[in-house]
Amino acid sequence: MTEPLFDTAFLRKLDRLILLTRRAMPGETQGERRSIRRGSSVEFADFRPYTPGDDIRQIDWNLYARMERFFLKLFVAEEELTIHILLDGSASMDWGEPNKFHYARRVAGAFGYVALSSLDRVTVTAFGAGSGQKLPGVRGKRGAFPLFDFLQKLPPGGSGNLVETCHRYIQTARNTGPLLLCSDLLDPNWSNALRTLWSRPFEITVLHILAPQEIEPQIDGDFRLMDAEGGQAVEITADLDLLRRYRQNFENWRSEVEAFCNGRNINYLFVDTSIPVEDFVLSQMRRRGVLR
Repeated sequence: MTEPLFDTAFLRKLDRLILLTRRAMPGETQGERRSIRRGSSVEFADFRPYTPGDDIRQIDWNLYARMERFFLKLFVAEEELTIHILLDGSASMDWGEPNKFHYARRVAGAFGYVALSSLDRVTVTAFGAGSGQKLPGVRGKRGAFPLFDFLQKLPPGGSGNLVETCHRYIQTARNTGPLLLCSDLLDPNWSNALRTLWSRPFEITVLHILAPQEIEPQIDGDFRLMDAEGGQAVEITADLDLLRRYRQNFENWRSEVEAFCNGRNINYLFVDTSIPVEDFVLSQMRRRGVLR
């Protein structure tokens, strides 16, 4: 029997959160999120002068009595957004303790559940061994069941081409909206991939997931390192100098990714899988303005 992604207590905490967006985006059908358009909800937004052909039922007669001019009441339109989740399931993600892929599935599930609670539409696209597998848009609390089932059944492994995935996605995604990319970014072309996503007006959050063994290796002696995605093996001798250079290169790389994202208004969240998923979602994702 497959272990559930979350327990009931954590889901109750997620029920109290909402997904934040930095700017209003047009949606499709009525939901619970403010739109850039004016609509017919009960929340007042503004007035505008009456023009011939407008619906006279929207005229504010109290304002007319004071100003002897016709004005229409405008209200906030409430529409759903499409929430996009791209999940890296390549072989490099199926590694580490705690496992990066399992961690990514749980964060993606929590993120999607919060969006579904606000009646937004959620779609998930996997790449790697699950390449081509996609959960089409689900909506509302009932959508949590197919969302969690899809995530739990995704197979990890195989090679993943991040650039190809992102290029294909921007060509096929009908609507833009908030987009969460969950990946370790262990792809030499990660910048081209992010630049490709950025070419369309998604509101991008990059979840950069790495295991503690990658952040701070605890090794000593001679090793033969195997590429999980089919590259050449490398023989190394792990001594203090090599580990020092590794840590420096690692920090340079992570800083480069963060600077790249900051320069394009992409929300960058680095996560060590030793941090419990519950703590990361309820604390760090809220602190970084992804959730509230």
